[in-house]
Amino acid sequence: MAKEAKPAAETVEAAPPKKGKKLLIIIVAALVLVLGLGGGAFYLIRSHAQQAEEGDGSEKAQTAKKKDAKDAAPVYVALDPFTVNLVPENGDQFLQLIIAVEVTDLHVGDRVKTYTPKLRNNVMMLLSGKKASELITKDGKETLANEIRDLINDILESSGKTKAEDAPVKEVLFTSFIIQ
Repeated sequence: MAKEAKPAAETVEAAPPKKGKKLLIIIVAALVLVLGLGGGAFYLIRSHAQQAEEGDGSEKAQTAKKKDAKDAAPVYVALDPFTVNLVPENGDQFLQLIIAVEVTDLHVGDRVKTYTPKLRNNVMMLLSGKKASELITKDGKETLANEIRDLINDILESSGKTKAEDAPVKEVLFTSFIIQ
């Protein structure tokens, strides 16, 4: 009889762990279901918001595009060296100048290359009207860079935009500047 009592006790002890396992499985399944529903809802809301931004051309989408453009790598176009006679002050003086221009995108870089003969002519005319004393100072160089930028933008722009941030050429950089 003692042998019969032990299996009955084992059966009684084994039954509670089955209830615990069932409860654990139910809790895990419910948790997976809730997480799955939450993830699906997040995906639907996010994809709907992206479609709304892309589809309607809203102000928010345009702002995002401008931000992406600002974060894009800069595009530089190097021009061939310029060598010009400066306006005489103390005998003959020459300016040798190499510049690179920072443009808004690759398309503008191609336009710069297309208009290179006209750009070079107008920059040469601008440079040949300068005096060495005007160009030797930092302010003189900055003024010259701004004048060259404005000159190039005038040639490239067809719509006559006046805002500096809308202009095709952002900045003119001197890579070599020699006055003799």
